[in-house]
Amino acid sequence: MTTFAANAIGLDFLNALGELPGAASRTISDGETFLQWLEDTALVPAEVVESVRKTAERDALETVAADAKALGKWFRTFVEDFKGAPLPPQAIERLGPLNRILERDVQVTHIDVSDGPNGGIAGSGLKWSTARIWRSPDMLLLPVADAMAELVCEEDFSNVRSCEGPECGLLFLDRTRGRVRRWCSMAVCGNRAKRVMRRSSGSR
Repeated sequence: MTTFAANAIGLDFLNALGELPGAASRTISDGETFLQWLEDTALVPAEVVESVRKTAERDALETVAADAKALGKWFRTFVEDFKGAPLPPQAIERLGPLNRILERDVQVTHIDVSDGPNGGIAGSGLKWSTARIWRSPDMLLLPVADAMAELVCEEDFSNVRSCEGPECGLLFLDRTRGRVRRWCSMAVCGNRAKRVMRRSSGSR
């Protein structure tokens, strides 16, 4: 079962890459595990994931997984460089790799029947609908790029932190009142730190 504790999917993706000590049990290692992660997060519709599983060549899936990991490695460096303070406007100069992926997007917009209780904004029962065209396996990078872009544009990087566990380092967005979160998970790193403190106090 995939665990999402970062409060931001863009950071959950970095935590899932397995390149931080605390991520060893939740890695994206190949094409199938990348597909599974996309399915678990619901970033890609289940029917799209299943279609890719059935129709894409193995080499194509492995390539997109490798590209996803490369994107994550770049973004982790970006996050580590800027976390803990508001993101400055000049950060745009570092965002070329992300923008190049976002520019691949292909979407169609059409009018559809509203499924809301009020029958659309004007009461007509109609609404705008936008759908992504999943024309090749490499399009699977787009929802990951979207999640990264959302973190960059809509969240305060002052609240991006690393778990203080000495053997962890997983990233998270601190949404607690007073911004006092220290651990990726109290059940894991938080309790481990408490045990260490108790042992240290008992040895004095």
